[in-house]
Amino acid sequence: MSRLIISNILFIILILIPSNIFSWGFKAHKDINNAAVFTLPKAMFGFYKKNIDEITERAVNADKRRYAIAEEGCRHYLDADQYEKSLPLDTIPHNWNDAVKKYTKDTLMAYGILPWYLQLFRGKLIKAFEKKDAFQIIKLSADIGHYAADLHVPLHATKNYNGQLTNQIGIHSLFESRMYELFSLDYNLMTGKAKYIDNINETIWERFSQSVAAVDSVFLLEKLASAKFPNKYVLNSKGTSSEKVYNKEFCKYYNKLLNGMIERRIKSAIDLVGSLWYSCWVDAGQPDLQNLKFELPENNDDDKNIFQKIFDRSKMLGRDDE
Repeated sequence: MSRLIISNILFIILILIPSNIFSWGFKAHKDINNAAVFTLPKAMFGFYKKNIDEITERAVNADKRRYAIAEEGCRHYLDADQYEKSLPLDTIPHNWNDAVKKYTKDTLMAYGILPWYLQLFRGKLIKAFEKKDAFQIIKLSADIGHYAADLHVPLHATKNYNGQLTNQIGIHSLFESRMYELFSLDYNLMTGKAKYIDNINETIWERFSQSVAAVDSVFLLEKLASAKFPNKYVLNSKGTSSEKVYNKEFCKYYNKLLNGMIERRIKSAIDLVGSLWYSCWVDAGQPDLQNLKFELPENNDDDKNIFQKIFDRSKMLGRDDE
């Protein structure tokens, strides 16, 4: 499909879809991808460092696709409590084909496919390394970073993803955005060097299980903070408009109760992202990346630009976490 045709389609879409600018959580995703670059060994670091701006900015492309592709939403979460009420996660098949046989694809898509979907990128990134395709290496690495980061958010592991079932509406943006906005400068994001992952399936489900284990604490501690600070909101001016946000005193107390949970989940995400990139490179035969040059392919309808247009003026398709 030509760029002109796609541009015309996008123009029509932008007219029909109401405006709803929504950009929470992007800073954390960008910071995770950026920090993961510094976990890489010398043989990879030069190439990734040279393209660190691309891999940082593209960290949010997966979220932008949620404004254009209805099927994208379920790739960012898995409602584990739809299938299991307690750990360990031994009822949900960790193999995709086994899960489809047990629950059907439609059911899986309805409640999220994040751990399985993330694993698809292993083969894709290995092939990109084998072909020394600089564009695909960066594009796929950025997406791996996004989905691996989502894997570490407890609220991406429950049907009560925004507190809508427990009268805690807004907890998603509180945990994933507001808290990071206020306290990330205090975080130490050093995680050490990327490590080779022998069993990616097992590792992904282990990290996801850690998120599931944290779900109850995220909700319980928010209730405790709300009891201490019943007037927990304040109006925040943004240009000519204002929005209701959680006030700093409430957030400080909630942060104290969480006892470093968000920082730990962020650091775990950085570690996994870098280790996934490194493992794919090793499995591709450790190709020389030194002379690779990132360039947009000819006639490429790069989602970095296309989805930005839709994102800027549209409403998220599927489940809205706000």
